[in-house]
Amino acid sequence: MKNKTNQVVIIYILISLFVAIVSYKISQRYISVDSSVFYSFIKDLIFVVATGSIFKLILSKNDNRNIAIFQKLKNTNNEIKESNEKFDIVAKATSDTIWDWKIQENSFTWNKGIDSVFGYSPEEVDNNANWWFDKIHPEDSIKISVKLYSFIEQKTENWQDQYRFKCADNSYKYVLDRGFLLLDEEGKAVRMIGAIQDITKQKEEELRLKLLETVITQSKDAIIIIEPNPHNSLAPKIIYTNPAFSVMSGYSSKEVLGQTPTIFMGPKSDEKEYLKFMAALNKKEECVVETISYKKNRDEFWVRFSMIPIYNVDNELSHWLSIQRDVSEEKKLEKEKEQLIRELTQNNKDLKQFSYITSHNLRAPLSNLIGLLNLVEDIPIEDEELSEILAGFNKSTHLLNDTINDLVKVIIIRDNPSIQKEEIVLLRIFENVLKQLDSQIKLYNPVITFNFEKNVTVYVNNAYIESILLNLLTNSIKYRSQNKNINIEITAIEANDSVILTFKDNGIGIDLERHKEKVFGLYQRFHNYPDSKGLGLYLVKSQVETMGGTIEIASKVNKGTMFTLTFKKK
Repeated sequence: MKNKTNQVVIIYILISLFVAIVSYKISQRYISVDSSVFYSFIKDLIFVVATGSIFKLILSKNDNRNIAIFQKLKNTNNEIKESNEKFDIVAKATSDTIWDWKIQENSFTWNKGIDSVFGYSPEEVDNNANWWFDKIHPEDSIKISVKLYSFIEQKTENWQDQYRFKCADNSYKYVLDRGFLLLDEEGKAVRMIGAIQDITKQKEEELRLKLLETVITQSKDAIIIIEPNPHNSLAPKIIYTNPAFSVMSGYSSKEVLGQTPTIFMGPKSDEKEYLKFMAALNKKEECVVETISYKKNRDEFWVRFSMIPIYNVDNELSHWLSIQRDVSEEKKLEKEKEQLIRELTQNNKDLKQFSYITSHNLRAPLSNLIGLLNLVEDIPIEDEELSEILAGFNKSTHLLNDTINDLVKVIIIRDNPSIQKEEIVLLRIFENVLKQLDSQIKLYNPVITFNFEKNVTVYVNNAYIESILLNLLTNSIKYRSQNKNINIEITAIEANDSVILTFKDNGIGIDLERHKEKVFGLYQRFHNYPDSKGLGLYLVKSQVETMGGTIEIASKVNKGTMFTLTFKKK
């Protein structure tokens, strides 16, 4: 600076001297020279030198002032630079989105968080407040605008609020926005700097906790939260109970806080269950306990409660959660059920014994009757009325004998649920059954169609499967339509590890709307046939289920009936 000042002063003096000398020379040539001109020239020289010195002094003062201003500007710039560097460091160190709003100019600047947090590229961001407000959720926008401008008018330094901010993918994030207001010398709001923090996860967790709180408070089951037993006491202390607990036990929440669960025990409480409870606490394992507990008024009730250990993020036990339910009514029903089962079991044994005794005691008289009737058949009887009576007696006796034989079969099936099964070729079974029905087949000429391969096998009991097929084929012939030829279609399909066997006929059918629940019942008859006993389908179902199979029926009146049987192949 000083060199430039000296240069300016020297140039000024030289130019001024040059002008003075030129003026003096011109005066000598054109004007007569006298002593006054010379003195005037000397005076000009002195003036030039004097003004140069003054000029130098002024410039030097200006230089000093400029140097001071320059240094001040330099210091200010350094401070601004340092402040910007700190701002950049903070912006990088935090995941917050930092914004700077110049209120008078309505200009906005954002840091890189607007991209990393919300997904907006620089081209998508407008540098004004309107863009910011447009991205606030419509349900929050008016509230935030009113509160923010009210804050600016009140000139409070610090502001914060929560709202939903729209992301580039049109989703919304919950944010916590905090701002700092800058005022000018006149106290007017000119600038606001803030930071937006993504609190979506915290908000979701908060909503989840509120939901859990609602579930706990509204639950019909009693819920107790117990401390993790940090003081090595006999049992951990209760720190929370929900309203359902007070309803169940009669204790208010205040009365049990700080108490141990042992206050609910009494003379009839199960000590083994209590020891199981304490062992689970020591091992930090989940357990379920059933015992008699006592209400505040010392009334007894059965309670079933679970103890569930709750661990924190460091995998340390933080609490025990106990869910309790009054099961007194359940226990009462359970005892009644056990008593009923005992009574039914005994009745079943008595009935079975009665059936055995009855069938055994009736067989001898029936055999004698049948033998006598056979002898009577060889005696000529001239009295037609007596002959008719004997014929009816003979028929009734044989029907009674068949009924007793069927009852014995039912008893044997029910009394022997585990039977010997073997792999049998299905076609071979049908051959045996058709031989037994040879006389009926010749009499009624049914058309029987088989739709399966010769080597299809089923895993069944041989006697049972013959009885089943014999019953079903006999029914198809017995309950035939009088207006149509008998048509019976038998199909076998292998499906995975099962064989599905279907019997379809065109007989008179069954009204399933009326009788569906009784089709396989004992002594259920659906047609007025004199020799129908109502035992056939009951025996069929019993035998099928004893072999681990299933049976279903589909039928329409005057259209026909189809039975579907499913057996395991092995």
